[in-house]
Order: sequence, then C-alpha cells, then structure tokens
Amino acid sequence: MDRGRTPTFRLLAGLAVTLSAVAVYSAYTVWQLRTLETLQAATIDRNRVDSLALLRIQNNLNSVALTLRDMLDHTEPYPLAAWRAPLARIRTDLADALEREAKYSPSTGSAEGGSYLSTNVNQFWDALDRVFALAESGETEKAGDTIRLSLQARQQALTTAVARLLVQNNESEQHAAEDTRAIYRRAERNVYIFLAAVLIVVVLTSIYLLDYNRRMFDRVESLSLRRSELAQQLISMQENTFSAIARELHDDFGQILTAIGAMLARVERRTPAEAGADKADLREIREVAQATLEKVRSLSHALHPVVLDDAGFEGAVAAYLPAFQKQTGISVTYEKNGTSRELDRGVAIHLYRVLQEALNNVARHSKSASARVRLNYLPGTVILEVEDRGIGFGKREGKGMGLISMRERAGLVNGRVELMDAEGGGALMRMTVPS
Repeated sequence: MDRGRTPTFRLLAGLAVTLSAVAVYSAYTVWQLRTLETLQAATIDRNRVDSLALLRIQNNLNSVALTLRDMLDHTEPYPLAAWRAPLARIRTDLADALEREAKYSPSTGSAEGGSYLSTNVNQFWDALDRVFALAESGETEKAGDTIRLSLQARQQALTTAVARLLVQNNESEQHAAEDTRAIYRRAERNVYIFLAAVLIVVVLTSIYLLDYNRRMFDRVESLSLRRSELAQQLISMQENTFSAIARELHDDFGQILTAIGAMLARVERRTPAEAGADKADLREIREVAQATLEKVRSLSHALHPVVLDDAGFEGAVAAYLPAFQKQTGISVTYEKNGTSRELDRGVAIHLYRVLQEALNNVARHSKSASARVRLNYLPGTVILEVEDRGIGFGKREGKGMGLISMRERAGLVNGRVELMDAEGGGALMRMTVPS
C-alpha cells in the first residue's frame, strides 16, 4: 500500500495535538489549584486568625470599659489606684493580641489597621497612667473627670475601630469564598470542556479510522477480485494449453507412432523366418513404439481427459482411477451416493483436477497404501471426498502449490475445499461445489 496514503502521519499529528491539549489543560488546572491554595492560605486562613485576634482585642476593650465604669461608680470600697493591677493584666493580654493582629492583619497600614490600633491603645494607656498619677496625688475628682471625658471616649473609639475591622474581615472572607466558588466553577467547566474535546477527538479519530479501514478493505476486495479474475484467466489458459498439447500428442504423435507400429508390423511379416535376429529386433522396436504410444496417450489424457467431454465427469473418474492404481500401486475404492446428473463443464473440469491433485498428494506424501474416493450428489451441491489412511495433514506441509491450486479452483466455481485429519487417522480432502 502506498506509504503516502497511510494514516500514520495524521494519527501522530492527532496524538501530538491531544498530548499538547492535555499538557495545557493540566498546567492550567495546576495553576488554578495553586491560586486556590494561595487564596485559602493568604486570605481565608489569615482572615480567620486575624478575626480571632480582633475578637480577643474586643473582649479586652470590653473588660476595660467595665473596669472604667466600676472605677466611676464607686461601688467598690477601693481607691482608684487599686484598679492598676487588674488593668495591668488586661494591658498585657491586649498587647499580645495586638501583636498577633498586626502580624496577620490583611489591612496593616490602613487608617484603621494594626498601626492605628497600636498607636491609639498606647495613647489610651498613657492617659490611664496619668489618671492613676492624679489619683495617687490626691486629685481623685480630676482623675474621675479624665476617665469620664477622655478615656471612655478613647475606649469606645477603639471598640468601634475593632468592630469595623471585623466587618472588613467578614466581607473579605465572603469575597474569598466567592472567588473559591468561581475557581471551582471554572475548574468544573474546564473539565466538561476537556471531556467534550477529548470525546470529539475520539469520535473524529474513530470516524477517520473507520473510513480508512473501509477504503482499505474496499481496495483489498478489489485486489482480491482482480486476483481471482487473473487466477481464472491463468487456469483457463492452462486448460486451453493442456488441451492443445493433448490434441497434438493424440492426433500427431499418436498417429505417427501408430503408423510406425503398423509399418514395423508389415516389415516383420515380410521378413523371412530364417532372419530370426532381425525379426526379433523388429518385434522389440514395435513393442517400444507401442509402449511410447501408450505413454503419449496417458500423457494426453493427463493433460486433457477427452473422456471428460465424451462421457462426463463420472466417466472420466471411472477411466482415471484404474490408471492411477496401475501407475502408483495404491488401492482406490470409489463410492457414489445420490442420483447422478450432468455437471457444468467448468465444474466438471475443476472437480476432476482437484481429484487428480488430491490423489497425487496421497501418492507423494501420505505414505498410505489405500485411498477412498466418494462422490455425493445432494440437492443443489456436489461433494467430492478423497480420504487416505496415511500420516494426516498434521504432519505434512499444508501450504504447497497443489493445495493452493485446489482452493483457487474451488473458488472459481463458488465452492470450497476443506483439508482435515480423518477419523481413525489419515487425511480427508472435501470439495463442495454448487450444481
């Protein structure tokens, strides 16, 4: 087959395109996964940690507010300076919370970010230190006014700022969740697109291969038909050649040898009895001529059995089998079943040639001393079987030219040849042809 028409290049190109698409899709998917991982690590997880820190700050600020309220209400029998220790503990925890919030805050550097909180908290504690200084110096009333007018306002401002940061974090988490869902939707859409593309590629490749195989099988079928036609022509030419040679041998050489035999017989009769040696030589020459005539007639019959045209297939078989037994020494048993009918000349000649080839194979290869020929007439078909009791097909070459010729001849008349081992040992050739 022409190399330029093979699908190898197209299939390799399709494979390269498919692998490239898979590589691009895989790279894009990996990029999306890394984007999702970054989004979760840099935004969602960071916001959660920052929100926890802000809640901790908010709780501390609420504790400060409650403490300031208790300091102003004078419900406890303690001086203002006595509240320094509880506020110191709150201050320590608040400082730690502010440090963690500044580390994880996504809004560091903004007006209400970690820097703003840290600055204002420091200012708040400085003002509170001044309040305790006033209280310790005996200016309790002035210290209370400072708490009421300044510190509570600062505490409320800080609480409001923390609340706003918590709202911002919640909004940021919502946006991150939306981005995550969008990434998942894109990944899902890409999977569907990729599967659809792969399905399209598979379908197109399958259609191309089916079309290519169809065209290839059509071409093989065309070549097979041409081969069959050529085989038929060759066999027809062979039969015509054999027929012409057989006629030449029978008509020309046969008549010449017959005439030579007759002339030798006349010469022998005219030879005096006293010339015994010459008479014996003439008799020997006449016997040689007669033997040669018989060989020529046998060869003529092998090339083209004239009896096939005169007596039909069964007559040709009846004439051929005794000659085969005489030449090879193999005993042949002939059986016929069914009602005899006249066969088409083409079917008859091919059946006869297959019979010859099968019996020749028995003589050359089977190592059998006997053979059986069966001819079965069935409605619409004729079956010819040749069976021996030799070594069987399993131990001999089954691809010789003779066996190929048998199959070709069967195919020319829409028949078939089966070669198998016979039951009980030996080989069986069965040819079935329509009739």
